[in-house]
Amino acid sequence: MNPLAKELNELLKTSVAYRLLSETGKRMYFPKGIVAQSAEATKKATRHNATIGMAYEQGKPMILPTVQALTAPFSPSESVAYAPVTGVEELRQLWKKELLRKNPLLKEDRISLPMVVPGLTPGISTAADLFVEKDDIVIIPDMFWDNYELIFKDRNQAQIVTYPFFNAQGSYNLEGLKKEILNHKSKGKVVLLLNFPNNPAGYSPTMQEAKQLADLVYQCAEEGIDILTISDDAYYGLFYEEGTETQSSFAYLADLHPRVLAVKVDGSTKEDFVWGFRVAFLTFGGKGLTQEQFDALMVKASAVLRATISNSSRLAQSIMIRVMKTPSYGQEKQAKFQILRERYLKVKEILKKRKNGKALEEVPFNSGYFMSFRCNGISTEALRKRLLEKGIGTINLQDQFLRVAFASVDVSQLEDLYEEIFRTADELSNQK
Repeated sequence: MNPLAKELNELLKTSVAYRLLSETGKRMYFPKGIVAQSAEATKKATRHNATIGMAYEQGKPMILPTVQALTAPFSPSESVAYAPVTGVEELRQLWKKELLRKNPLLKEDRISLPMVVPGLTPGISTAADLFVEKDDIVIIPDMFWDNYELIFKDRNQAQIVTYPFFNAQGSYNLEGLKKEILNHKSKGKVVLLLNFPNNPAGYSPTMQEAKQLADLVYQCAEEGIDILTISDDAYYGLFYEEGTETQSSFAYLADLHPRVLAVKVDGSTKEDFVWGFRVAFLTFGGKGLTQEQFDALMVKASAVLRATISNSSRLAQSIMIRVMKTPSYGQEKQAKFQILRERYLKVKEILKKRKNGKALEEVPFNSGYFMSFRCNGISTEALRKRLLEKGIGTINLQDQFLRVAFASVDVSQLEDLYEEIFRTADELSNQK
C-alpha cells in the first residue's frame, strides 16, 4: 500500500469512516505527481510555469477564436482551462452556503466542503468505490432507480436488498426499513441509500417521517452497526405539499451518531435545470469527525475522481458561479418550481376524477419529476409498448411499475396523456 494511503488511513483510524472504507477506499491516495506539482507551481512559479499540459499564449490559456466568440462573457481561464480535481473553490463555497441555508439542521463545522463531481452518478459511484465492496449489504426500497444496480451490484459486487417502500397505509415503510437493517446486524456494516424525492415514485417523507427515519438509524447504530447513509438528492427542492420535509435526510444524519457516516450527493443538474452541465457535489458528514478527517476523506474521494474522470467541466462551473451570484437566482428557480407544481396539481386533479384505468394503482407521490402506477393484472411492458405504438413514451420498471414523468409534459397536454394511459390499460385488461 502506498505510504500516502497509509497516512490517510492513520488519520481516519479512530472514526467510523475508516471502518466503513472498502479495500479500494483504503488504497486511495492523491499522488504527488503532475496535478499536485502543477498546483504548487501555480502558487510559486512566478517566472515560468512549465508544468501543466495546457497550451498558453501571452500568459493565458490558448483558445480558438470561434470558441472565444461563443464563450465571450468568460475569460479563457474560466472557459477552457482545467478545473481543480475537487472543483472550483468559489463554487464549492457557494454550494456549501446554499446547503446551510436550505438545511438549518446542518452545522457548518460538522460537514465537509462540498467537492464537485461531473453529475450525480459519478458522485454516487465515487462513494461506492470508497465504501462498498463485494458482499456488502446495500439497502434500498423496492422502488428504485435502475442505475443503482449497475453501480452497487454489478460494478462493486455488493448485495442489494430491498424493502417495500410503502406500508399498508400508503406511508413510508419505516418499520420495514428498520427490520431490514437489523436483519444484517451480524455483518456489522450496512449501506443505506436514501433517495428523496424518490425516482420513480415521486415521494418524499413528511416531517414526522423524516424525524422517525433519523431515530431508527440512531437505534440501529446503537445496536453496534456501522451505517453509511447516501442521500441521493437529485430532485431536491421540488416539494409540492404542505407537511413534506424540505430538509435533506443528510441534515438529520450528518451529526447523528458516531457509528453513522453520512454522504450527500446533489447538484445543479436538476436543482438548477442544467442537466447537461454535469455539475454536482459530494459532501461528507459524521458525528465526531474532525476537519482533518473530513480533509482525508476528500483526498481519497479526489483520488477516485483523478483515476476516473480527472476533473469536471470548467466552463459549466464558471457559468454556475455567475448564476448563483445573480440577484434574481432565487426568483428564477421559484418561477420554474411553480410551473412544475402546476403540473403536479393537474395530475392530482386528473387522478382524483378518473373513471377508467382501474388496472393501474396510483403509488403515493408528493414531489419531484415523476409519479408511478403499479400495474395489476396486466403486463407493464405490454402497456409500455402499446403506449409507444400510440406515440406515448413511459418507463417500465421491474415489470411492476409504469413511471410517468409529468415534469416533461406541458400542463395543457396532461389530460390527453393520462386519458390515453388509462384507455390503453383498460384495453389490455379487457383482453384477458
